[in-house]
Amino acid sequence: MLLRGSGTAGPWGWLALLLVACAARASEITFELPDNAKQCFYEEIVQGTKCTLEFQVITGGHYDVDCRLEDPDGTVLYKEMKKQYDSFTFTASRNGTYKFCFSNEFSTFTHKTVYFDFQVGEDPPLFPSENRATALTQVK
Repeated sequence: MLLRGSGTAGPWGWLALLLVACAARASEITFELPDNAKQCFYEEIVQGTKCTLEFQVITGGHYDVDCRLEDPDGTVLYKEMKKQYDSFTFTASRNGTYKFCFSNEFSTFTHKTVYFDFQVGEDPPLFPSENRATALTQVK
């Protein structure tokens, strides 16, 4: 995990950031995908963890790519062809390295710019007390 900041957060700010980062991990990347190319990414995931892959083609051609997600055994969990954008949520069925690839192999002369967000785990609620009944929720 890469942490960067301006240095004004102080030690307590960094501790809070670290605690939030431990609850859920997310990778947001924008990258260039050349014509006739394929780019794969790998994520180590623990069994039972809920994950979400979202992507969108930002520039290039018809704004489309192929996307494929595989579990550690190579079983295909998600496969879509020539998609402009999509979102897929799954729960990891086993521990191991999951692989997701974006392909522009069908394009002979147009490169693409692709954005993706891969969320591993669920974000904790902003206000943990919202998960329990209060006097206000009982008024309904």
